[in-house]
Amino acid sequence: MRLLPLAPGRPGWGSHRHLPSCSPTLLLLLVLGGCLGVSGVAAGTRRPNVVLLLTDDQDEVLGGMYVPSALCCPSRASILTGKYPHNHHVVNNTLEGNCSSKSWQKIQEPNTFPAILRSMCGYQTFFAGKYLNEYGAPDAGGLEHVPLGWSYWYALEKNSKYYNYTLSINGKARKHGENYSVDYLTDVLANVSLDFLNYKSNFEPFFMMIATPAPHSPWTAAPQYQKAFQSVFAPRNKNFNIHGTNKHWLIRQAKTPMTNSSIQFLDNAFRKRWQTLLSVDDLVEKLIKRLEFTGELNNTYIFYTSDNGYHTGQFSLPIDKRQLYEFDIKVPLLVRGPGIKPNQTSKMLVANIDLGPTILDIAGYDLNKTQMDGMSLLPILRGASNLTWRSDVLVEYQGEGRNVTDPTCPSLSPGVSQCFPDCICEDAYNNTYACVRTMSALWNLQYCEFDDQEVFVEVYNLTADPDQITNIAKNIDPELLGKMNYRLMMLQSCSGPTCRTPGVFDPGYRFDPRLMFSNHGSVRTRRFSKHLL
Repeated sequence: MRLLPLAPGRPGWGSHRHLPSCSPTLLLLLVLGGCLGVSGVAAGTRRPNVVLLLTDDQDEVLGGMYVPSALCCPSRASILTGKYPHNHHVVNNTLEGNCSSKSWQKIQEPNTFPAILRSMCGYQTFFAGKYLNEYGAPDAGGLEHVPLGWSYWYALEKNSKYYNYTLSINGKARKHGENYSVDYLTDVLANVSLDFLNYKSNFEPFFMMIATPAPHSPWTAAPQYQKAFQSVFAPRNKNFNIHGTNKHWLIRQAKTPMTNSSIQFLDNAFRKRWQTLLSVDDLVEKLIKRLEFTGELNNTYIFYTSDNGYHTGQFSLPIDKRQLYEFDIKVPLLVRGPGIKPNQTSKMLVANIDLGPTILDIAGYDLNKTQMDGMSLLPILRGASNLTWRSDVLVEYQGEGRNVTDPTCPSLSPGVSQCFPDCICEDAYNNTYACVRTMSALWNLQYCEFDDQEVFVEVYNLTADPDQITNIAKNIDPELLGKMNYRLMMLQSCSGPTCRTPGVFDPGYRFDPRLMFSNHGSVRTRRFSKHLL
């Protein structure tokens, strides 16, 4: 089979590393209902297998898709549930923020798409890697807890590591040290995945979710890759190392130009991130070859994506995620499988809440039986024409801060976090926002509101300003601003099918300006609460 290079010159993909023919498209929503079989699958043929490869903090490649939150745990919860954060209630990476909490386990885990695949569709389900950031915490059941729906469970305790970690092997702890040949986590995940393919049942379809630590910090590359990309630097695009004017105060406080030490640090981090992804290339190559060897490849859908994006120097922010801009909310998405033509790119607006519905649709489940907010991408993947599709997606984030003054930033009051020695902080309590990302035949827009004392608004026309340098909130037509505000209000209160209704920029939607006004014509806006997200 011909191989398709994964974007040479982009993070992690060297010219000698390849993934077999993939059809890039945007992120997915969740599918609903009883497993009746898949259209186009011959009678007596086993339902398709599905593999989901999930990296950690990998920014957009080859078009990409959107995430509903630019942070690990809320985004992973959206993948598993097919829901926006305001419906699954995971707001950050802490137990208090519902990340792998008892409440999450009781309310959301029984309704994840893997649980449905196992209980309703008869799939063998395999998980290996990072689950949710607080998985394994003593107050959340420890490593003995195995979420409903998984036949085979190899989950990392808490956050991404490469060495000196503990795995839950079907509920039993196994510690790993720092011997590369037996402990390097990306390779361990590759090996247990190949073992599953060797010993699984041949009478049931299977679903595999492999969640690598790469390219998350501490960016520990395998020994053979630690000298790769020595001449590579972080991209010097138009928003690199410039002051973010007319933006939220957290962006405005960054210092421009960045110090030489900050630039050296982020360039080094950028190279190390690429180096860690070379082992992910190895994992993908081994997996593809094994599926081909066993005759499973032609009946297997493979999805490759990440949980959130990442920035390195944009608007003088050294390194992190959590911001509303494209570099943090847009991630890679590549898909291959039965009925998907190679080398095709879809421009449809997709989000990771669509992944669950899509995979359930592949399994033949009736999506109307779920409460997922997303949509099935299967018609897009199969090249359906005249398809009705959304024109907007929601992005929401609840900022995290510390109740004490950060010692690296004594000039700033309590409430900030993720601070660097140059007193540049990447997050704060009032870095809490919600956005509508709109793409239609006429518009390519982003509208964002902050939950702070300013009720700060940022609006970008990405057709004219793809690097989101100029905030046009004070210059845009008031009626257009009102439309975007109204759509944000609707999406923040949506659930299930109402998240998929036509948006104000959909050709089939008739906008009624009266909906924007309450008593005596005052504009009705919806301030979102951190307690509701």
